[in-house]
Amino acid sequence: MSGTTKGAPRALLRFEALFVLIAASVAYARLDANWWMFAALFFAPDLSMLGYLAGRKAGAAVYNLGHWYGLPLACIAWGVFGQAPQILAVGLIWVAHIGLDRTLGYGLKYTDGFGVTHLGLVGKARGAAQGSTRDGTQRERY
Repeated sequence: MSGTTKGAPRALLRFEALFVLIAASVAYARLDANWWMFAALFFAPDLSMLGYLAGRKAGAAVYNLGHWYGLPLACIAWGVFGQAPQILAVGLIWVAHIGLDRTLGYGLKYTDGFGVTHLGLVGKARGAAQGSTRDGTQRERY
């Protein structure tokens, strides 16, 4: 597993993502847009997990496309410059979702498995990477 962040850089990336979540949510509130739409669409990017039905490689590619800041930022630009407030709202919701995921440690995926991300191991992958020491405490193998 290479390419994952550890220590202070990982903490800073997660803290940065919290600011992205907050900024996108505040910007959404300033739009005076419908909060039902925010709630309804907030987890829509997680539908990209369905890509894993086609295997790990396809799953990681589809998931990463849905959790890459590029597409929602394009929506935000289109919404601002094209005077399309609904598209702007969708972009802000999408960015807020990515911010929450990254704050929680769910980063972009590697093809090794769903739990292997650029922010480290999560879920089952993290549990599998931990072993016991002689005194019964847990330690990470990576």
